[in-house]
Amino acid sequence: MKKTFIIFFCSTLAVACGNSGNSTETDKKDSATTSTTTAPAAADSKGLELIGASDCTTCHRLEAASQGVSTGPAYSEVAAKYAPAADTTVNRLVEKIIKGGSGVWGTVPMTPHPALAEADVKEMVKYILSLKK
Repeated sequence: MKKTFIIFFCSTLAVACGNSGNSTETDKKDSATTSTTTAPAAADSKGLELIGASDCTTCHRLEAASQGVSTGPAYSEVAAKYAPAADTTVNRLVEKIIKGGSGVWGTVPMTPHPALAEADVKEMVKYILSLKK
């Protein structure tokens, strides 16, 4: 599963960096608008890297419909529900990831992740919340 996530990330990165340099000013303007509305900021890439290095993608996907059924909610669904989030919401989500729990997204409990550092989980949550469309 991690290989799939890494391949997806690398493919997205390759497409994003594959500019031939022959675009017009309008194309550049459209591209800049699209990238800011559909892709998370580069500052959030640490969160993406941390997610890729963890077991999160075992139960969660980036998008619900496009990547099949998953045990937990897709990151886009989490972002839609919680973003824009106050600091208290971010802290509550961090605690939920570390301690685990159930009842918010159905009956399947989320496995606790006590080995993850709180600061790392906070970066992961910020990345997920940046996915709101």
